[in-house]
Parts: sequence; C-alpha cells; structure tokens
Amino acid sequence: MKEKLKAIEAAAREKLAKAADLKELDEIRVEYLGKKGAITSILKQMGGLSPEERPVIGQLANSVRADIDEMLRSAQNAIKTKAAAKKLEAERIDVTLPGKSHRLGKAHPLNATLAEVEEVFLGMGFDIVEGPEVETDHYCFEALNMPKHHPARDTQDTFYINENVLLRTQTSSVQIRTMEKMKPPIRIISPGAVYRSDAVDATHSPIFHQIEGLVIDKGITMADLKGTLEMLLKRLYGEETQLRFRPHHFPYTEPSAEVDLMCFNCHGKGCSMCKQEGYVELLGAGMVHPKVLSECGIDPEVYSGFAFGIGLERITMGRYNINDMRLLYENDMRFLNQF
Repeated sequence: MKEKLKAIEAAAREKLAKAADLKELDEIRVEYLGKKGAITSILKQMGGLSPEERPVIGQLANSVRADIDEMLRSAQNAIKTKAAAKKLEAERIDVTLPGKSHRLGKAHPLNATLAEVEEVFLGMGFDIVEGPEVETDHYCFEALNMPKHHPARDTQDTFYINENVLLRTQTSSVQIRTMEKMKPPIRIISPGAVYRSDAVDATHSPIFHQIEGLVIDKGITMADLKGTLEMLLKRLYGEETQLRFRPHHFPYTEPSAEVDLMCFNCHGKGCSMCKQEGYVELLGAGMVHPKVLSECGIDPEVYSGFAFGIGLERITMGRYNINDMRLLYENDMRFLNQF
C-alpha cells in the first residue's frame, strides 16, 4: 500500500502541475480526496492489514492527503494570481494618453434672464406659479373681462383647438386660477410659454414667453405697482434705469398703462434703436379690474391689486443687446457661446 500511496501522490502532483483553471482543480480534488477518491479507497482496504501495519499506513495516508491538499491550495492561488494579472493587463489604461475634453453647457439667455427675474421676485416675497398651456376659453378670455365679441378672440390671433379650448395667449389664465384657489393676500408671478398666430420676424414669433405678476391685498395702489416694476428693472438694467407710464386700455385692468424703459443706447435723447422716442415699450400693467376680482370671488370693495405682463424675449433682447428674436430659437452655437 505504501507504493500505491506514493504513486497516488506522484500522479496528483503531475496533474496539478498541468491544471489550467479552477474547474480542473476541483475535478482533481474529487478524484483524490473525495468520498469515492483514491485516498478513501486505500483507507477502506486497511481492514485487511495486520495490527502492526495499520498505524503506519494510516499515518502515511494522512500525510499524502495533507500533501495533496496543500498542492491543491498552492495551485489554486497560482491560477487566481495568473487570472488577476491577465485581467489587469486586459483592462490596463494608458495614463500617458491625452484625456478627452467634455464641453460644459451654459444657461440659455432666456433661462438666465428668467432666473434673475425669479430671484428678484422671490426676494420680494412672491411665489412662482405655473399653469396649463392648453386652456379653456373661460380662463383665457371670459374671466379676464373679454366677452365673446372681443377682438382678442379672433381666430387670426389665437390658436383654437375647438370652440372652447385653445393654446393660451397669455399667462393671465394662471392669475385667474390662482385667485379662484387662494384667498388674499396674493403675490405671484407666472412665467411660461404663450401662443399667438403671428408671422415669424425679428420681433414676432407664434410661440414666446411671458412673465405675468399679480398682487392682491388690502390698500394696494398704482404706487405699489410702480415701485415693484422699478425694483425689477433696476436690478436688471442698473440703477440709472428710468420708466415711463402711458395711459392705455386693457380689459382686465383699470386704470391701465403701457410701461416704457428709457433707451439704454441714447438715454432718452432719441436714436434709431428707439425710433427717436427716447423710450422703448416694455410691458403692460394696471390695477386689476373690479369685475375680474368679483368673478374670482374676491370682494373689490375690500381688496385691490395690480397686475403686469412682460415678455421674457423682450427683456432678454434689451439686456443682451440682441436685435433679432429669431436668434434665441435657432440654437446656433456661434451665437449662444457669446453668453
């Protein structure tokens, strides 16, 4: 049996030396150390040995088992080390190669201006409220004191889906929804996209963006409106900014005014940019019409308020001295990289 045990050890050593992967090692382990393996087979034959031979053969068998087990662990470690080295070689990164540059994005001029406007109003205690772009006739016109015969409902100016549903022409509809849901005091701005059936040119687009503001409380006057707009425009255009209020008519405000900004090119003297006016028309504003308040369940005898609407494109163009609105929509990187 001694010769058999030595032969088993030698055979196991030879096979382990040739093993290429962990699967082969496991097969060798089962062949020699398993329950039906070669060592177990030898141990089962010890019953036929004399009492003197049993301890000698038993000790030798255990020694061979231990040697084979040690060789298995060594072979296993060697295969794992080799596999790890191969994986590292395959995944090696050449750190001497130049890195790939990633272009960083920038805020679009419209988004940058909107963020500044929102920051100003948040600082004055306003909330930012949004609403649906597909609106009903009620919220876009009727609740704003524009009855069926009003010219603003002309299909040449408005995108109608059906007789009662349309793409909103202004974000004033958000003001109505807010007044219906909230009780005064109310201080909100409602920025968003609006739609009108306009031909595309340097100053018009069928889709553009508005920022409308609304304040409802006790004792609100035109002075509050003027102070709020001055705060906004001085933050945007500088402390030298001057405004001019001109009487105007809007169905949903009374009194109403057009608000002009002193031309930043000629400072009020008159030039080609402001068409020799000295001022550039900027926005519409006024005190909320009592009928609009009543329609929204707010008592006009107790509360008053002001509202205004300003075009985001218009203030962006003035802020960055852009002379063609279409440049804001064309996504030309040569243009956008300037900002």
